Amino acid sequence: MATPRAKLQAIRLTDAAADRIKYVMANAEQPIVGVRVGVKNGGCAGMAYTMEYAERIDAADEVVEDKGVRVLIDPKAVLFLIGTEMDYKTDKLSAQFVFNNPNQTSACGCGESVKLKPAAQAN
Repeated sequence: MATPRAKLQAIRLTDAAADRIKYVMANAEQPIVGVRVGVKNGGCAGMAYTMEYAERIDAADEVVEDKGVRVLIDPKAVLFLIGTEMDYKTDKLSAQFVFNNPNQTSACGCGESVKLKPAAQAN
């Protein structure tokens, strides 16, 4: 009998990203169940990452629990995010979430948008 294959986790968090999400959730004005991550069309490279508070889990959401944090992934974004590591970086002039995505093929010069390929085409 074949052993069932483990489900691939769409996104992983660094400790810094998990800590920041916990902080944001603890200081939200209203109760939230996690953060929703997705991608949208736009920008000079074609796509941009999105993040927002999630007040509820939608039936189609991909739910990822990592380091004590719940990340909900928009179902339209899952193939573009498989294998992604989400980090939180701070430097002298900015603090932001950073997506280290193996499906990213290029980015615009300003860093606001990226070109992504679905994970199924990653070979």
